[in-house]
Amino acid sequence: MSSTATSAQSGDRPFWIVNGVVSVVALAVLAYLLLLRQGSGDPGALSFMPAVNAGFNATAAVLLVLAVVAIKKKRVARHQALMLSAFASSAFFLVGYLAYHYVHGDTKYPGTGGARVAYLVLLASHVILSIPVVPMCLAAFYFAFRRRFDTHKKITKILFPIWLYVSVTGVLVFAILRSAY
Repeated sequence: MSSTATSAQSGDRPFWIVNGVVSVVALAVLAYLLLLRQGSGDPGALSFMPAVNAGFNATAAVLLVLAVVAIKKKRVARHQALMLSAFASSAFFLVGYLAYHYVHGDTKYPGTGGARVAYLVLLASHVILSIPVVPMCLAAFYFAFRRRFDTHKKITKILFPIWLYVSVTGVLVFAILRSAY
């Protein structure tokens, strides 16, 4: 390893610490809201948010695909704008999701049998794969802004399919829950 690579990696330590803290705090807040907090019990409060959040997820999915198309065509500025927009859409989703679940707590699926099993498998994959999205997004942006594109590309090859899957399955979870109620 060259001395330049070693100094660049040691210079990344503050980023990794901040990334870890932000990611753990986000995960802890989500766990608290979904597993421990009961909600306020006002069924009308923020009842529009699941549809808005599904819109943010759908928007993020479209922007991600367009961003990949842009970078493959070497349209770097367009790619950057689309990725920042996808990140913003996902961030707005997260804020809306937190607000909704702060008020309502966890949402239970009322179905039974095979439909319930299918829903729970979809939801479990969605939740589990959503966990690395925040730290990987932060890392991808960090390395892009540092102009370390080899590392950026390594991260995004893993991040893109996960982020896309989480965005699309977020819309599917909303649709399934909406049709069940």
